[in-house]
Amino acid sequence: MEPYELTITEADSLLAEKKLSSVELTRSCLERIERTEEALCSFISLDPDQALQTAVQADRRRDRGEGGALCGIPLSIKDLLCTKDRTTTCGSKILENFKPPYDATVVEKLNECGAVIVGKAAMDEFAMGSTSENCAYKIPSNPWDIDCVAGGSSGGSAASVASGQVLGSLGSDTGGSIRQPASLCGIVGMKPTYGRVSRYGLVAFASSLDQIGPLTRDVTDCATMMQAICGYDRRDSTSVEQPVEDYHSFLSEGLQGVRIGVPREYFTRGLDPEVNQVVMNGVDVLKSAGAEIVEVSIPHIDYCVAVYYLIAPAEASSNLARYDGVAYGFRKEGAQDLVDMYKDTRSQGFGPEVKRRILIGTYALSSGYYDAYYKKASQVRTLILNDFKRAWESCDLLISPVSPTPAWKKGEKADDPLAMYLSDIFTLSTNLAGLPGLSVPGGYSSSGLPIGIQLQGPHFDEGALLKCGFNLERGLSLERKIPAICA
Repeated sequence: MEPYELTITEADSLLAEKKLSSVELTRSCLERIERTEEALCSFISLDPDQALQTAVQADRRRDRGEGGALCGIPLSIKDLLCTKDRTTTCGSKILENFKPPYDATVVEKLNECGAVIVGKAAMDEFAMGSTSENCAYKIPSNPWDIDCVAGGSSGGSAASVASGQVLGSLGSDTGGSIRQPASLCGIVGMKPTYGRVSRYGLVAFASSLDQIGPLTRDVTDCATMMQAICGYDRRDSTSVEQPVEDYHSFLSEGLQGVRIGVPREYFTRGLDPEVNQVVMNGVDVLKSAGAEIVEVSIPHIDYCVAVYYLIAPAEASSNLARYDGVAYGFRKEGAQDLVDMYKDTRSQGFGPEVKRRILIGTYALSSGYYDAYYKKASQVRTLILNDFKRAWESCDLLISPVSPTPAWKKGEKADDPLAMYLSDIFTLSTNLAGLPGLSVPGGYSSSGLPIGIQLQGPHFDEGALLKCGFNLERGLSLERKIPAICA
């Protein structure tokens, strides 16, 4: 086995035993990137020299008996997390040369751990998309079939982990942007409870929905990264001051006494039969592990897409108003006056999908339409949250699909925005309700493409999700492998 094929847990063990150095591990990943990046396009920017310098420092820390499980581990981070003096583009031309003067809180935490940040991962522009095809620089490929999408908006993060370029990654999830690409690429992805991880230094898309989380090769690694990034941060007004549990303590076999709900509304028309079969197989595995399976209802789930695509664009239209060519980012030169500069800068700096959502959001917030659209969507959002609260009275967790289908071909849905939006139908509710969600590899389609299984839980119950995911992973016993297509 090559070093780049290791999990974080395996690499940590070898590093601790001095059977592997961080420099050797980092070089293995950098060589893997060199061989595969042309086909995968996972990264917007790379910094091999800085990565190797960090690896040298990590080895010294370990020699002194310092550093935890992430010390010396090569990781990627989505390119909307601020990194001091390193470009943070959000996949947009309007931030092409932007270098923040500070690190995001989660980046600070990774740096404190001694993690090796190899580069910034490709993504849909300002996290708006389900395939990462809206990136202004590169379009990531699915490592299992480079003609297929890697998912979005954290497509580069997912592709980099699944292909062996790095051992883990941080992404963001506004409507499924961690869980969906994790599912399509065959890895684990967690969207924590809203407020569990600091959003300070995360470039905002929709502030009431965005949350940072890990993408890893297995559930144990997910627990490791969650342990590193969770916690209260006074710099984030939405951060919740609640103790962080020892997530590894939940990783034990057996689900006796746990009630798993199967929401009937998630298994309807439009669901690929192979996806349905994989999820039902997962249900059987959890039942064998001792869980009680019950049917539940989330009656307002059909409204999630409409609600999300009013609330998220409305918040985006407000957040993206700061990109005017004045303070930072791209500016169109030669404008005759201030209004023309605003117009020209935004017209040329933003891509088509971002413009579409800004227009939708501005319309929904405009005078005479606010009550009919944004206010009504906010009211239905409360109904969706109440549906989940009622579901928790009869079950502890929910199991469902992540995506209605396995990965599809690049460009297949490019001309049909509604079809693209519907691909997130099973993940949006988690964000609207502020719940934690976990995607775990469940199997493969007949064409060899990965299919994930989604678990959802009550607020701040990430530990129960990890326990259930751990048992699902053990029960399915899928062979962990790096896609041969990238070899």
